[in-house]
Amino acid sequence: MRRNIVSLGADQLSYEIRGIVGFAKKIERFGQKISWENVGDPVNKGEKIPTWIKNIIKDIVDDDLSWGYSPTKGIDKTREFLALIANREGNNRLNREDIVFFNGLGDAISKVYSLLNSNARVIGPSPAYPTHSSAEGAHSNYEQITYKLDPKNNWIPDIEDLRFKVKYNNGIAGILIINPDNPTGMVYPRKVLEEIIAIAREYDLFLISDEIYCKLVYNGGEMVSLSELINGDIPTIIMKGISKEFPWPGGRCGWIEVYNKDRDENFARFFKSIVDSKMLEVCSTTLPQMAIPKIFTNPKYQNYIEERNKVFERRSNLVYNLLKDVPGIIVNKTQGAFYTSIVFEKDVLNVNQKLKIENPNIETYVKSQLEGLSLDKRFVYYLLGSCGICVVPLSSFCSDLQGFRITLLEEDWNKFQWIFKTLKEKIEEYLSS
Repeated sequence: MRRNIVSLGADQLSYEIRGIVGFAKKIERFGQKISWENVGDPVNKGEKIPTWIKNIIKDIVDDDLSWGYSPTKGIDKTREFLALIANREGNNRLNREDIVFFNGLGDAISKVYSLLNSNARVIGPSPAYPTHSSAEGAHSNYEQITYKLDPKNNWIPDIEDLRFKVKYNNGIAGILIINPDNPTGMVYPRKVLEEIIAIAREYDLFLISDEIYCKLVYNGGEMVSLSELINGDIPTIIMKGISKEFPWPGGRCGWIEVYNKDRDENFARFFKSIVDSKMLEVCSTTLPQMAIPKIFTNPKYQNYIEERNKVFERRSNLVYNLLKDVPGIIVNKTQGAFYTSIVFEKDVLNVNQKLKIENPNIETYVKSQLEGLSLDKRFVYYLLGSCGICVVPLSSFCSDLQGFRITLLEEDWNKFQWIFKTLKEKIEEYLSS
């Protein structure tokens, strides 16, 4: 074409969580059954939606208003309800006009980063969730700046690394946290959140807290929302949604809660640009918004959340107990969300390692695809070829760590045990090859 039509940030758009599917599908066509442990979709992994939730949705479908537009920011009653919850739980006053709905949290993330000045950077955790890191990288035309999560310290953030990067990079305007964290399953301790807030206050930054997994906390983790700690002075965006806790990922319903927007004129203008941009799209999907107050206030809801957390705790503990003594890897007991990330120790991986693959066609295909791959992605490919377990390499999460993320979502307990017992065997085989 006579003009280059590709954005400078286009190369930063990467989502290996879905990208690995193309390779796995080719393996599947050779006859290998695939266990899809790459995507955080509880429904596709067999979780049953409670009848009482389905009945609420059915009743809303019968309401003609659920078929129409909602206000641009979202349904007034739902936003009033969410503001009431936020004000009960936090130390800051929130009103409905500070809440904006989107078609899933991915839509919100894309909107927030795309409307930032390209020179304003948001530093985020590494390993990073690709939707955040890709959107931030695309808006700035560079790879996201990150602070380290330490696998040898239960994935707790390296605060000194964060402070150093903020101090010496004047382009950093905001700090992102994901709490509970994806991909590690770590829950940010209160003290660490307070230290991050202190850094934001010292360097006049805004904060983003992705709290999509805020109800999924177990193994003694304490979920502390940033709204409880920011004390009315730091502009903050908190991101939430229904895709993980109902669970209803296909409902594509997320929202942002914006705190202290009037404390900074520049931030207030930024928030206005988000609302103006949303106005051009008219509104977000109506029906899921209508469901939120009805489901949250149902007498069965709290018990439902508690029982789900017990399930994830049981699975998490089995994984930890199976893998914690395997030489050459680092594994932590997760406290939130429904993932765990396994890290290979430094220098235990090399290009000569392999797994036995019974099917010669699969073996030939896997070997033909290894050129130029990161060492952890080589393991992921061999794992798929040898037993069909599909995981995501950790190096694709904007990280220099070698490892992989795997979900804790398999509903069949026997299959769940098989997946992680097989994983243990494959890791041991690979590292000894």
